[in-house]
Amino acid sequence: MSSSTPPPPAVEEIEAQERRLTLPRLTYDDAWALGKLLVSLARTRRAPVAIDIRRGPQQLFHCALPGSSADNDAWIDRKRRVVERYGESSYLVGARQRAKGTTFEASSRLDPDVYAAHGGSFPLAVDGVGVVGAVTVSGLPQAEDHALVVEALERFILEHFRKTPS
Repeated sequence: MSSSTPPPPAVEEIEAQERRLTLPRLTYDDAWALGKLLVSLARTRRAPVAIDIRRGPQQLFHCALPGSSADNDAWIDRKRRVVERYGESSYLVGARQRAKGTTFEASSRLDPDVYAAHGGSFPLAVDGVGVVGAVTVSGLPQAEDHALVVEALERFILEHFRKTPS
């Protein structure tokens, strides 16, 4: 992204993003379209990221862009597991702990080699169903990973479903 990146969002703002960014459905074609949009945004910024989209345990989309590495895939797995466990974005889970003056690692007592409450994995929630998967980006600082996913979801919902996020 850029040096003019805004400050990290507050817990309330991330909660509002999650309420607002729900999908009417998540098909294979929807995952492909969201993945392509993320790749396009990342390429425009020359962001060295890996991108992953899952519905349940099935990987529907994965792309590694120049400058990313296998380490990014490991971060994707760790951040995604937080979404799967808590049903909330990895950034929100970590931000809540930081707001309490602690860390996710200290408060969760989960293996940090398996779980990472760092920004970049966002729940894919379907209206009337709930969380069905996750979209994850790794390769930038955590606030920027999170912001990239949020931007892509906002555009995707508006362009793909012609629905303004409420």
